[in-house]
Amino acid sequence: MDKLKELINTILHFRDERDWKQFHDSKNLASAISIEAAELNELFLWKNGEESELVDKTKIKDELADIFAFTILLAEKHGLDLVQITKEKFEQNAMKYPIDKAKGTSKKYDQL
Repeated sequence: MDKLKELINTILHFRDERDWKQFHDSKNLASAISIEAAELNELFLWKNGEESELVDKTKIKDELADIFAFTILLAEKHGLDLVQITKEKFEQNAMKYPIDKAKGTSKKYDQL
């Protein structure tokens, strides 16, 4: 947990040193997450399953880091604890996808 808090502080410090908080409204942070996710998707575009497993890991790391950083900033803006909200979401998912119905299938919860 200390590593996550340290990371959050590093990101906030980086932002604040550059006076970028003024640009980080919810809309722009959500857009940044979406744009970075699209850049991640672009790495896999037009590749088959086997080729997609060979994508440059450095590029994957860079895009994931961008997505995670903007996610942290959006959560911080709204006072959300990422660990807590992720746990809550997985509790919800466990109810929607019970093991006995969901194991081994990719069906959506309403089709189980």
